[in-house]
Amino acid sequence: MDNFIETLQDRGFVYQCTDLKQLTSLAAGKKIKAYIGFDCTAKSLHVGSLIQIMMLRWLQKLGHQPIVLLGGGTTKIGDPSGKDEARKILELKDIEENKSAIMQVFTKFLDFDSNNKAIIVDNDAWLSEIKYIDFLREYGSYFSINRMISFESVKSRLDREQSLSFLEFNYMLLQAYDFYNLHIKEGCMLQMGGSDQWGNIINGVELIRKKLGREAFGLTSPLLTTSSGTKMGKTEGGAVWLSESMLTPYDYWQFWRNTEDADVVKFLRLFTELPLDKIDELSKLKGKDINEAKMILADEATALCHGVSAAKTAKTTAQETFVLGGVGDNLPEYHVDLKRIKLGIDLYSLLVECGLAQSNRAARKLIEGNGARVNNEVVNNTKHLITEKGFKNDILKLSAGKKRHVIVRLAK
Repeated sequence: MDNFIETLQDRGFVYQCTDLKQLTSLAAGKKIKAYIGFDCTAKSLHVGSLIQIMMLRWLQKLGHQPIVLLGGGTTKIGDPSGKDEARKILELKDIEENKSAIMQVFTKFLDFDSNNKAIIVDNDAWLSEIKYIDFLREYGSYFSINRMISFESVKSRLDREQSLSFLEFNYMLLQAYDFYNLHIKEGCMLQMGGSDQWGNIINGVELIRKKLGREAFGLTSPLLTTSSGTKMGKTEGGAVWLSESMLTPYDYWQFWRNTEDADVVKFLRLFTELPLDKIDELSKLKGKDINEAKMILADEATALCHGVSAAKTAKTTAQETFVLGGVGDNLPEYHVDLKRIKLGIDLYSLLVECGLAQSNRAARKLIEGNGARVNNEVVNNTKHLITEKGFKNDILKLSAGKKRHVIVRLAK
């Protein structure tokens, strides 16, 4: 059996570790449990969380047991890590709805029926029971304020003179308490997360050591940006969601197909399970041939998230749309009422409604820059009206650039 930690290193997942040598030895000798926490701030996770999900997947694939911690409790506060300002405080009912929806994401990537089946826990189960004064007396003395404000997640906010509320500052204690609880109840030895979580993870490792006299480990992955410097998972059209209800498999496939040349090999290592020797072969592709590697990346990543069938359908649709210049059967659809079309709809407005632009301003800019197409024809007039005349067999193809398309269908 391949060593879990060595596999993560070889594929580019490891950024920091509290004791890499000892953790590698531990993971080679016995089955371990590890967890990653995910707060419930939206109805889906997006590609920015995928690196952590893949770490849990490799953990399970190599014989260990993953624990998914849903932050039903910590979401009530909001994690300040990597944020310039406080997160919006969500209503409790919204947190519950988000939590239920996010659970479905993990059923795609993890096995919940095997001998080392994945476990899902909600930290609200223990955090909601905390009596604040008792908690401070029991655990507060194990945390140093000097140490806490030295962590980058806090220091960067203070250096920029951005407000950091006492509510947010408590997040560190609660995440440390999560690790402490999972260590006691589940025998969890390892917490993983993005590099912005390093301070929070260290607090948990130290709480376990100081209070219980036991060793636990922390490991972080690099925060990922594309070669052009944009944040992973963010596009002109918004976040790249992992739930089909928020982003179609076709658009998901297209996201990976549009990967920058310089990122293809890195993403193949992180977001697929292709053998490394196969990835090394693909790394030799240059020029136009690199498109073959991009399509393999799109196929493999989409199959993991949405299934093999959805990946094949997305690829076929893309070929019909781009290679043949037609209207792919499975392009995303947007329905408009015939009465509205008879009155005429501004092209810029329809681009926003269809999700091809984030705002009216962005849509107008797209049009002025020759990026908007109606039925494959460039339209650069910001006053252009979409009317019934543009529809053929009740459909119209609307495009933003050469790679993002929506079928507008008349609803009669």
